Amino acid sequence: MIAEFSFFNSHPKPMRVLLLTNLIYAMVMPIVELFVGAYIMRNSSDLSLVVIFQLAVYTGIPLTFLINGYLLNGVKIAWLYSLGMILSGISMFAMMSLDELSTSGIFFAGLIMGLSYGFFWANRDFLALNTTVDSNRNYYYGIKSFFYTIAGIVIPFGAGAFIAATDKNNWFAGNVNVAYHYLTIFVLILSVGASILVHQGNFQNPKRAPFLFFKFDSLWNQMLKLAALKGVAQGYIVTAPTMLILSLVGKEGALGLIQSLAAFFSAILLYILGRVSKPEHRLMIYFIGCILFVIGAAFNALLYSSLGVILFILCLVFARPLLDIAYFPIQLKVIDIVAEKEGRNEFSYILNHEFGLYVGRLFGCGLFILLARYVSEYVALRYALLFIAVIHLGGAFMAQNISRRIKL
Repeated sequence: MIAEFSFFNSHPKPMRVLLLTNLIYAMVMPIVELFVGAYIMRNSSDLSLVVIFQLAVYTGIPLTFLINGYLLNGVKIAWLYSLGMILSGISMFAMMSLDELSTSGIFFAGLIMGLSYGFFWANRDFLALNTTVDSNRNYYYGIKSFFYTIAGIVIPFGAGAFIAATDKNNWFAGNVNVAYHYLTIFVLILSVGASILVHQGNFQNPKRAPFLFFKFDSLWNQMLKLAALKGVAQGYIVTAPTMLILSLVGKEGALGLIQSLAAFFSAILLYILGRVSKPEHRLMIYFIGCILFVIGAAFNALLYSSLGVILFILCLVFARPLLDIAYFPIQLKVIDIVAEKEGRNEFSYILNHEFGLYVGRLFGCGLFILLARYVSEYVALRYALLFIAVIHLGGAFMAQNISRRIKL
């Protein structure tokens, strides 16, 4: 343990501060990803509203990336990064203050959450690019994923147990929504703490330069296609676990317990991978992540039961961080290469990449909404998920072509 701590301290301070802010904010993400969807379902019983919320989130993200690019010319990047974290709590307050969960109200709350993610991800991605080098990016994303996985063990279990106990013991006069309000306060406190810490990194803004372009090198165009495939999967991955568990397994207590148990098994693996893997291992890690996603979706489609959902979640909790450990270092390596080749601001590629993700997310969310409202929720949850996973598998072959060009 001492040796690992010393190894962590051997890296530059800005990288360490960035990782520590990720650790704190990692405790926010499970609440946002899992229990916001559960809150909508509890108060509306309409699965499509969950996806509408997510679609609003995905719409707000690329727009915020664009706004962020202009704001970086006059506002310190640490302040914009902080704003993104704090807005997540404000979004939850906005949604839970609604008297009725209407489509417009849900979309507005989701748009605020999209602003939150946009400011957070846009600045985090730029800082990750500028505080790391290719040789330590596996470690950076391995540790980041490790933090998120540990948070995925503690937070869903604790939050799910709190909501379930509120329901069972008739706390707060039997109003379970009050438990969600307390979770929102918890999110806001964590966000403020992470916002204070980020100012210790002495981060530098990108140089002033044009960042909005529409034509790019062919290597970057390949990266955009891979981003779109990743976005298609994200459109389902963020909402499908919540909907499947609440539909087939149980209430929020089961939701938190299953997520926590599954995350426990992947935490140690993630740390080891981040610590010992090298750039040349990224393609193999990405391929394994894609296969796990397909296997999990196949279990869900074949069984469509509580057992199928549990097996799907187990596969997914392993697959998501494996894909991230491999994908993001490949993305940053491509940015390093094409930014130098084309002589452009690195933020222009971060912005453009987000629009690539958005196209995929729009397809993924749109497909679910169409199936749920005009075919059936059963088809949307059972069969479309496998279809999405198979499409996403094609990204492994795209990643292979990109890796050959950047010589990983």
